[in-house]
Amino acid sequence: MHFQHHAKPNCFRKDPDINMHPFFFALGKILSVELGKQKKKYMPYNHQHKYFFLIGPPALLPLYFQWYIFYFVVQRKKWVDLAWMITFYVRIALTYVPLLGVKGLLGLFFVVRFLESNWFVWVTQMNHIPMHIDHDQNRDWVSTQLQATCNVHKSAFNDWFSGHLNFQIEHHLFPTMPRHNYHKVAPLVRSLCAKHGIEYQSKPLLAAFADIVRSLKESGQLWLDAYLHQ
Repeated sequence: MHFQHHAKPNCFRKDPDINMHPFFFALGKILSVELGKQKKKYMPYNHQHKYFFLIGPPALLPLYFQWYIFYFVVQRKKWVDLAWMITFYVRIALTYVPLLGVKGLLGLFFVVRFLESNWFVWVTQMNHIPMHIDHDQNRDWVSTQLQATCNVHKSAFNDWFSGHLNFQIEHHLFPTMPRHNYHKVAPLVRSLCAKHGIEYQSKPLLAAFADIVRSLKESGQLWLDAYLHQ
């Protein structure tokens, strides 16, 4: 699924990473207004910047991903992949049940997934949720990547904490490049964008986190205004 995200980032119905629209969140200015005009309300989107903290970072991996990956492979009849996935759970049970028991294993598993989920959501969504989200406009590939992606400033901590995904623009343009090399090509990408008038966004880490919440609040309000008045 991740290759779909890289091919069409933030394009509704083509990027699986924004499938939470519209059932959980109203994302992006255009889609939120569209949803409001259609008088659709699956959630109280004007409060989504608040309930994001409850159903976003804590729950994505332990709950949503846990069942969706199985749904995905069964739906596509990827039986070999399903078999390999099952072996993971068999192996982890054989390793830890003798040490921790069933309850201990389940506790360990979900605590780890909970911690991982919080890190994963903040680090991955800071680069995309605040950016342009819309239906696919069939723009050129580079412009499609840049309008949906931003960077977080380079620092020793930011590089370590994000696993070099703070260079998300370079990650999208060169997805097979080793991450520790992104900073080497970043100046070239920035100069190329300046040459062709393409915006290249980079921001501080805490500002990037705050922009997730800010953008959810903004799109939720746009939905509400359209829902009530248009």
